[in-house]
Amino acid sequence: MSDWQPWIGRVQEQEDRLDPARSNVLLAALGRDVVVAEGDPLPPLHHWLHFWDARTPAQTGVDGHPAKGGFLPPIPLPRRMWAGGEVEFLQPLHFGEQVTRRSTVSAIDRKDGRSGELIFVTVRHELHGRAGLAIRERQDLVYRAASTAVATLPEAVRDPAWEAVFEPDPVLLFRYSALTMNSHRIHYDAPYAQAEEGYPALVVQGPLQATILADHAEARLGRALGTFAFRGLTAAYAGLPLGLVSESGEQGLALWTAQGGQRCMAATARAR
Repeated sequence: MSDWQPWIGRVQEQEDRLDPARSNVLLAALGRDVVVAEGDPLPPLHHWLHFWDARTPAQTGVDGHPAKGGFLPPIPLPRRMWAGGEVEFLQPLHFGEQVTRRSTVSAIDRKDGRSGELIFVTVRHELHGRAGLAIRERQDLVYRAASTAVATLPEAVRDPAWEAVFEPDPVLLFRYSALTMNSHRIHYDAPYAQAEEGYPALVVQGPLQATILADHAEARLGRALGTFAFRGLTAAYAGLPLGLVSESGEQGLALWTAQGGQRCMAATARAR
């Protein structure tokens, strides 16, 4: 762990213009009959469609991710994913704005999980628009060892408790990966996902599930989101229906995605 201490406190800044075309493509891919334009408020979590980290082939790892090192520590464990996070929406951003994102590596922690050693890297982001700080975000990344275990597909059953159903097919996964410049091969390269990482099918992106849940939460609350926290529980796969469920509680709105009787992602949301 001491080898990675110099990365704690490392800062990176990026600038991007909020482009309505990116959100319109995502909304169309999700089957939403909505069109956004310059000056409209940015939908929740659509800032993830910006601040691309485009790399040359020489700067890309075999898994499709950017090669290790640079802003993030070069942790030697081969499997990596976005495990969860929390987003605080302080004020709206609008399409057409020039936004600065300041990212800081705030923590690196080691834990032992069921699959062995896990290294968690926490990155905090602050997004500033023309009116000042608009979004504060914590991003939890996890690195783990390779496994020889092969997961199995859950049953393609639909639960009557589901409030909405999405059909995450390979086309949707490809479009979301392209829109976020996420080249992790488990989302579009089925032979790699199955032979190299032990998944039975293409894996639905965690941020895509979070975006769908955030949209569902805002509709349920009837107001703009103030906070949204999410955590991946188990993988969701392309080709099977993905259900959305929510319930009100003392801590706000609790939501989750489900597939084949298993919860895939859990989230909580509060209105601004």
